[in-house]
Amino acid sequence: MTRTNVIFVMSDDHAAHAISAYGSRVNHTPHLDRIAAEGMRMDAVFCTNSICSPSRATILTGTYSHVNGVSSIWTEMDYRVPTFPEVLQQSGYKTAMFGKWHLGEHGTALPRGFDAWKIFPGQGDYVDPMMIDETGARPVQGYATDIVTDLSLDWIDSLGEDEPFCMMVHHKAPHRPWVPDEKHKHLYADGSIPEPETFFDDYETRSKAVRGVRMTIADDMGSEDLKQEVPEHLRGPENREARMRWKYQIYMRDYLQCIQSIDDNIGRLLDHLEERGLAENTLVVYTSDQGFFLGDHGWFDKRLMFDQSLQMPMLMRWPAEIEAGSTCDAIITNVDFAATFLDICGVDAAEALPTSQGRSFRSLLRGEEVEDWPDAVYYRYWEHDDPIHAAPAHYGIRTADHKLIYYYGAGLDVPGASHTVFEPEWELYDLKSDPSEVRNVADDPGYAGIKAELEVKLAEYQGRYADEPYVGPDTPRPEWGPYDAELFAMVEMYVAHIRSSS
Repeated sequence: MTRTNVIFVMSDDHAAHAISAYGSRVNHTPHLDRIAAEGMRMDAVFCTNSICSPSRATILTGTYSHVNGVSSIWTEMDYRVPTFPEVLQQSGYKTAMFGKWHLGEHGTALPRGFDAWKIFPGQGDYVDPMMIDETGARPVQGYATDIVTDLSLDWIDSLGEDEPFCMMVHHKAPHRPWVPDEKHKHLYADGSIPEPETFFDDYETRSKAVRGVRMTIADDMGSEDLKQEVPEHLRGPENREARMRWKYQIYMRDYLQCIQSIDDNIGRLLDHLEERGLAENTLVVYTSDQGFFLGDHGWFDKRLMFDQSLQMPMLMRWPAEIEAGSTCDAIITNVDFAATFLDICGVDAAEALPTSQGRSFRSLLRGEEVEDWPDAVYYRYWEHDDPIHAAPAHYGIRTADHKLIYYYGAGLDVPGASHTVFEPEWELYDLKSDPSEVRNVADDPGYAGIKAELEVKLAEYQGRYADEPYVGPDTPRPEWGPYDAELFAMVEMYVAHIRSSS
């Protein structure tokens, strides 16, 4: 029997609301839309820790951060936890990984379970990037998104006709500092990109923890991001609104130009599969490691549990089982990806990946109802009061109708987290009456019953995933991976420079 191929394309920080298949108001992505038109658009896929390295580790292992060891961008993955590419390689698949790895690039942190790999060190560069493979590190000329696609197409062409394969195509874009390629620099240049409806959110009902984050476009986006200094007439608190609008247009122009290169290269990949006769038997997946704030609530970046950060875009095409033009609104998390890919490749995930905390959603791809499918997502952000954006540690539960978040205010010795302790706070949002999440009703007596029910569900899901709730200074600490203190100190210096120039 012919085994299904898997091509897993993942970008970095690509928000679902910057894909036209998801109804984007700011850009048009015809090649990504083609995956949706010929397959399925997943409408309720969420990350379990909205930051790069933890999400990538979760996708590979099918486990939460407290299991795989990657709590923050400073920790490396625990390689005692197996990954789905390792399992597929052992099951006779050819495997490859090209592009952004961001799980360390030394010793045991290098990619495992791949027959071929070539990765960017750290975040990588957009233009003429350094890349690492088993022979060492050397620069590669060109634009990062094109390079990753070139490597991927060449590797497909190197395979034998009947060799099943799983390939990870991981783009750097559109991660900051948002450097577009030359052929897209004319796009979105007229300063008329629509602002989100929550652009001037006043945070009136928010917790102190959220009001204190440093990710506002007006005050926290620096000259390195904008590639220019803020003009004199836009500086100062009296010009905050005008400065915010000016920065937003530059930020979004560059961000969307980077996405346009991704979209073009998705088109190249899809066309190549058609030319090679591989389209019918290949599952093509497009996603991002998490969402991103595109001026929503006046912010950029991610980390928080608001939907623009929490939601991952996910488009899947597999003609053998997925109906063209279909959608799915079942709640899925990145913990579920590994088990699903193994299932599609004919591997028993429960046996081959015993540490996995997820389950296959293959039945959902076929449009079937699954009666006992989870009705909520459990989320936890560990990197408390991080040096870049000061996002608070928190965990919470999201159902179709409500979202409950607990900012417990402690770093718990997580690498990269602050030792500062904050007073715990709650937030509760009614997603039906307040889909923009601007009205925190945690203290509203009318929602007391709902809050109590969600607290019970939160405890239930923490038990399901064996994650310890915060109970004060004596809360048990998970075992985290290695921590690069020297790199952390360098980043703190860099952040101080950015803030002084903003």
